[in-house]
Amino acid sequence: MKNIINNLDRGVLYMFIASFIFAIMGAFAKLSSQYMSSIEVVFFRNVFGVVIIGYAILKKPMTHVGGKPFLLFFRGFMGFVALLAFFYNIANIPLGDAMTFAKTAPIFTAVFAWIFLNERLSKIGWLAVFIGFIGIVFITKPTGLAFSKTDLLGIFSGVGAALAYTSVRELKKYYDTRAIVLSFMSIGTLGPLLLMLIAPYYQPSALDFVFAEFVMPQSIEVWFYVFMMGISATLAQVYMTKAYGESKAGIIGAVSYTNIVFSIFVGYLLGDNFPQMMTLFGIGLIVFAGLLVVKK
Repeated sequence: MKNIINNLDRGVLYMFIASFIFAIMGAFAKLSSQYMSSIEVVFFRNVFGVVIIGYAILKKPMTHVGGKPFLLFFRGFMGFVALLAFFYNIANIPLGDAMTFAKTAPIFTAVFAWIFLNERLSKIGWLAVFIGFIGIVFITKPTGLAFSKTDLLGIFSGVGAALAYTSVRELKKYYDTRAIVLSFMSIGTLGPLLLMLIAPYYQPSALDFVFAEFVMPQSIEVWFYVFMMGISATLAQVYMTKAYGESKAGIIGAVSYTNIVFSIFVGYLLGDNFPQMMTLFGIGLIVFAGLLVVKK
């Protein structure tokens, strides 16, 4: 019993650390966004991961069955576009709000697992989905049925991540975990490069979160922001992985919502306005809905 408690404590501690570092990563992404486009931030965010995962594969080659290349591409592509929406919002809305939108992913994952994987969704699960959507409405505060651009991208950051996570459940039967992660980071590196090459010839203002020209960082300060963003993102992934290895996924998933609290605090230090009461209520509903989803 004592060993179980110790393992649980380590898992919870690792997730607390990961959640805090994710907030720090968001802060450095926000700072970097002052000097470059969100798509360039996504490029730098992923290129670090490609190098690290590539080195890990060289040290220990992958062994897996394979056979699902289109699903592997789908996971990588959906992860990339969700990350693109997420980083655009980090640059344009308070950090806590951007993180909250991203944390709707477990709610959407429950729905997609029910649709595509035939996983049973209980009455409590449906209640969580309903509460989560109400929370989204309180955060976005739409005028009539009109949502702002950042609202739509925020919702999509959760939906896209959920589709990516749902595909991972199936991919784990066929691929080494590193192959799944590498598919996401490789597309997240090559995709921005392609879009930045197209940008000088095609750059509609409505799609400024997709097409933007590459801007070489001009100072040590900006390179520091970029470097720290990549390092913090990698460290957060490491601690999150260690957390899930130490304790039950439901417990760790619940603790992961502390990321929103850390992000609100870090964003406030960077100059974000403290959330209004309606926004805080919406955040609370989304957290509650997420906890219901991960409980089982």
